[in-house]
Amino acid sequence: MKITLKDGSVKEYDSAKSVLEIAKDLSEGLARNACAGEIDGERVDLRTIVDKDCKLNILTFEDKGGRDAFRHTTAHVMAQAIKRLYPSAKLSIGPSIDDGFYYDIEFEEPMSEDNFAAIEAEMKKIVKEDLKIERFTMERKEALKFFEDQNEPYKVELITDLPEDAELSFYKQGEFTDICAGPHLMSTKPIKAFKLMKLAGAYWRGDSKNKMLTRIYGTSYTKAADLEEYITRLEEAKKRDHRRIGKEMKLFMFSDEGPGFPFFLPNGMILRNELMKYWREVHYRNGYQEIETPVMLNQSLWVTSGHWDHYKENMYTSTIDDELFCIKPMNCPGSILVYKNEPRSYRELPLRFAEVGLVHRHEKSGALHGLMRVRAFHQDDAHEFIAMDQIESEVLHIMRIINEVYEKLEFDYHIELSTMPEDHMGSLEDWEKATNALKSAVEKMGLPYEINEGDGAFYGPKLDFHVEDCIGRTWQCGTIQLDFQLPQNFELTYIGSDGEEHMPVMIHRVVFGSVERFIGVLTENCAGKFPTWLSPVQVKVLPISDKFMDYSTKVLSELKAAGIRAELDARSEKIGYKIREARLERVPYMLILGQKEEEAGVIAVRSRFKGDEGQMPLSQFIEEISAEIKDRVNRKIEVEE
Repeated sequence: MKITLKDGSVKEYDSAKSVLEIAKDLSEGLARNACAGEIDGERVDLRTIVDKDCKLNILTFEDKGGRDAFRHTTAHVMAQAIKRLYPSAKLSIGPSIDDGFYYDIEFEEPMSEDNFAAIEAEMKKIVKEDLKIERFTMERKEALKFFEDQNEPYKVELITDLPEDAELSFYKQGEFTDICAGPHLMSTKPIKAFKLMKLAGAYWRGDSKNKMLTRIYGTSYTKAADLEEYITRLEEAKKRDHRRIGKEMKLFMFSDEGPGFPFFLPNGMILRNELMKYWREVHYRNGYQEIETPVMLNQSLWVTSGHWDHYKENMYTSTIDDELFCIKPMNCPGSILVYKNEPRSYRELPLRFAEVGLVHRHEKSGALHGLMRVRAFHQDDAHEFIAMDQIESEVLHIMRIINEVYEKLEFDYHIELSTMPEDHMGSLEDWEKATNALKSAVEKMGLPYEINEGDGAFYGPKLDFHVEDCIGRTWQCGTIQLDFQLPQNFELTYIGSDGEEHMPVMIHRVVFGSVERFIGVLTENCAGKFPTWLSPVQVKVLPISDKFMDYSTKVLSELKAAGIRAELDARSEKIGYKIREARLERVPYMLILGQKEEEAGVIAVRSRFKGDEGQMPLSQFIEEISAEIKDRVNRKIEVEE
């Protein structure tokens, strides 16, 4: 029996062995840290017997599959503790999620976070008991009776929906048994660092017509230090919450009259316009032509594009002159109509259309979250039409643009290559060509990437760019998607050098993605302390007293004449209070003006970067800050504020 390991090496065994036994053979340390296995891409328990030639990965907590097994087991430990403390509780589902796990439960008694301490204490007892976790199967009929006897109606409903000949897997630890596909740990002992995080309401099966259950969120780690680091990171994230900062800095707002539809306030418009000014400069320099397409187009267009069949539940519609129209959820069909507006030649390719288009998508109210998940947003799209032999060079061109913008905004990032989903359009041959072209381009850039199987768009594979913020969170922003399908649906052509008609390849790509969401990510990354070129207010003029108001007004006028966004704090407050207020407003520069400054005709500069920067002539300050703004310099903060 030949076992091919993750690093490509091969181990041979004369007889069948469990995943855990193979892990022990490789390394005792690996066996101690192992959480699950992966045989030919399928996640399995460590107890699973390997009896054939296969590819085998041993999954630890460092691997997503290992974390999922670890945290899903923790969800079972929590459910077991809850059943001990609240025997009448009814369990539904309890999956692992990115940062932990949750379980949806119906309680007879009121439940609040005050109950967490008791549940966590009982969980610690279960961990200390070192309960062996055993897997077994039941036939559907037997499983139904088991949960009917246990008075678990949600489990009964789940099983009822399964085929009659289904054989179901179960996991048992002590007195607790739950239906589950797994995988799980071998025992409860490794789960030592855990915490219950919050409560939420959740409709059974996500349907508002069903009963509201109590969702308990938790997380778990293999080390207490890692759990503490995660909690610290959450506290930092709260401080950086863009919703709070947006309110403090008067960037944006929401209203009950338009849930999920953001209002940008004057300061927010300055930020957004400056960001888009930079975006336009980059795109003009790189050969893009900006267009604008209508926000509403008739249904037949979306049927042709395939969006109606694949996306209609997320689209808003309206009837005009007895004809159904759709408010666009994407910009691509509009760009296609622009392409079709006139005959095209190979000499025009690559033809790059850029559009910061307003799109609308129906999101469930429970999914809305500040600027991160909204129902109306601007997509910084570009749609490119290229010849088949231009794929690799054009993808490289786009990647260089994305890299330039992310470097300017000081984001690290990683790339995922998403492959063909089950719900796809087009031939397998086209999908293979497109996927290989993306792989080749990334590899030529010398960048690492991960494969995200089956997560491509319905019309083609894609590269997703995940930016990492300063506290380690990742956000999917940029994307490059190849599309052979829409050019075929819309019968797009260009005249080649041979005088014949050819079909172009289409590229869908964004740098920011949703501009609104990117602003949310940017706000949280810098905690509202935007670089000077993006700051809504770049300079605050602070007179020490009313006696220096005339001089302060003169300084303000010169700053504004130089194109610097400046404000005067004319309130009759002490200078210390004004400085604290300006710091809370995250203004990059404060100019302190008193008798010494007025008599010498200078200004005293206090910055967010170095604190007190001393006195200097106003002309010098204007020259320096103007260069900083023009060059879009990101100064580093060198002092604790």
